[in-house]
Formats: sequence, structure tokens, C-alpha cells
Amino acid sequence: MLWIAIRMLTGDAQKFYGLLFGIAFSTLLITQQLTIFVNLIERGASGVYNAPEAEIWVMDPVSRTTEVNYAMPSTALDEVRSVKGVEWAVPHLRAPASVRSSTGDLEGVQIVGVDDATLIGLPERLLEANKSILSQPDTVLIDDVGITNLFESDEDPIGQRLELNDQRAIIRGVADAIPSFTSQVTLYTKYSQALNYVPGTRNRLTFVLVGIKDGESAEAVAQAIEDQTGLKAETRAEFAQAGVNFIIENTGIPLNFGITVALGFIVGVAIVGLTFSLFIRDNIKQFGALKAIGVTNRKIAGMVVSQAAMVGSIGYALGVIGTVLFILGFSENPTFKGFYIPWQVPFVSMVAVIVILSLTGWLSLRSVMRTEPAAVFR
Repeated sequence: MLWIAIRMLTGDAQKFYGLLFGIAFSTLLITQQLTIFVNLIERGASGVYNAPEAEIWVMDPVSRTTEVNYAMPSTALDEVRSVKGVEWAVPHLRAPASVRSSTGDLEGVQIVGVDDATLIGLPERLLEANKSILSQPDTVLIDDVGITNLFESDEDPIGQRLELNDQRAIIRGVADAIPSFTSQVTLYTKYSQALNYVPGTRNRLTFVLVGIKDGESAEAVAQAIEDQTGLKAETRAEFAQAGVNFIIENTGIPLNFGITVALGFIVGVAIVGLTFSLFIRDNIKQFGALKAIGVTNRKIAGMVVSQAAMVGSIGYALGVIGTVLFILGFSENPTFKGFYIPWQVPFVSMVAVIVILSLTGWLSLRSVMRTEPAAVFR
């Protein structure tokens, strides 16, 4: 019976390919849009991911993310260092600034000041030069995505002179950093140098990055810091999630992508439902003939399920492959740097395909179940 069901399905090539297209298109749209959505909101935590050594982030109580922050007095560093369980604590500055390039163009950038001695706070990898280059005066490192925003494609950024707050800055290296949500140009330098690059205010310390002693819990040490200093302390995972939540709560991205995913589901139901109904209607006499020779409704239902499973598995595979090819095809584009497909996304797409096929298959199966064996003789 399974062979007969497959032959019935593939015998009408037009409807067979129409079903495959409907499932593949829905899977592609749902998987691709969910993949882009997940990767975009994760960039809200890029500042945390680009400082891999920090196990705890300490900040002013009103600060929310690496981009939405309020500076603290410099005495906060010593207060954090005095807390039991803290192995080390270093200053970390993050502030917006305007840079004037050698051609006179003005560009908004993010200045990141890392600890002078340990350089904790820098991205893990550099594409050009090494971390020790920061010991040279007026040195800054630029993130690789920022190069495309600040310079022409054929222009070498190494050695370029910039003007920051009437101070000279020379690009001597390129950092392999995760782009921020806005893909803004990011310049890394020593903390002491960063203080000269950003406009002066009474408080300049943005964060304190903390490492914990062996045997200590990050959650327990963070709580001890809050109790002793009155500052807000969050673990690496908590602060990264705070960045993601900020984008979800304060932008229209979830709604926009949700509408697109819903449209993909609706289109899938419409195309597959219509095509599957036409397929069943055109083959109603064949189903009637099978009933006339003694095939039960249960076996006929099994045939329809096998047809839906075949179409669904092939269409789903084509849709996922299309998403993979899309991500690979745009992997060199800075906008899609670091994009990946979480395993949960294909799973959600698979559930959507099962729901689409279950709904459309059930509606089509009703007409088959009501078919009388005598229909074949009409």
C-alpha cells in the first residue's frame, strides 16, 4: 500500500512539485527569519562576549547593558577589589565619541578602554598585530566590521591617523570582534589613553571587570559585591542576557520577525492545503476503487499520512538546505558576520511543517473517508 501511495503522489508531477515548493518555501522563510532574529538579538550581548575573561560585571545600579550605562566614581574599583572572593578587578571604559578621519569625515564610534597592565577587556583574537602593540603611544585597535564603515574597500586602515577629542589616534591593529547591534565602529585602547579620547566628566569608570577565586561561585561573589558596595554586579551570563532582553523589550524586531514567520506559516498552509486538496479530489476514484476491493479506512489514512510524510521530509530538507546556503553565501558580508543556525530553529521549523501537514492532511482526509466504494463506478 505504501508503494501505491507513493506512485499516486508522484504520478501527478505538477501537484507533487507544488507540494514540495509549498513546504520548502515555508521552511526556508521560517528558518531563515528565525535565524536572523536570533543572531541579531544576540548582538545585544556582543560587548560581554568580546571581554571573555570577565566573570562578573560591576556597574552603577541604573546601568542596563554595555551600551546603556552610567559611569561610576574611580573609587568603586578599590571597593570591588576589597570584596571577599574577588581574585582580580580591572577598570573598563565604554563611551561614545566622534572621530575625524584623515579625509575630514566625521563618524560616531565606541571607545573601549581596557586595563593598562593586563589588557583584560580586549577581544580574544586580533586579525592584525598583537595585543602588545597597545604599549605604543596613541595606539588604537579597530574592529574588523568597523573598517568597512570608516574606510573605503581598497584602503588599508593600519597606520591611519584619526582625531579624537583633539587627540591623535593611530590605528595599529585590527580586532576580530563580534559586531554590536548597530554595527558601530569600535576602537580599543588602554584605559589611561581612553580617558583622553572621551569628553571629560566627573565620573569616568563605566564598568569593573572581575575574576573570582578558585572554588568561589560567580553568583555568590556577585551578591557579596552588591551587599558590600551598593553597586550592581551581574555574572557574565546574566549581563549577556540583559543585553538581549533590552533589544527585545525596546525595539520592534520581535514583532516584525514574528509577522514574517507567521506569514510563512500561513502561506505554507494555503499552498499545501490547496494543492493537497486538489490532489485528493483528482484521485478520489482511485481511493474509491481501493475501498471497493476491501481496503479499510485505516489503511487509506495510512496512505495519506505516508504521502504527507514524504512531501514534508523532502520539502523540509530543501528549506533547511536553502537556509544553510543563504548563511554561507552571505558569510563574507560584515552584516552577517558570525551568523549561525541554532539547533532550536530547525526544530521549530520542523514542528511548523508537521502542523501544516497535519492540518491540511486532516482536511483532505475527511473527503476520502466519506468516499463510497461505488464512487468508482459513477
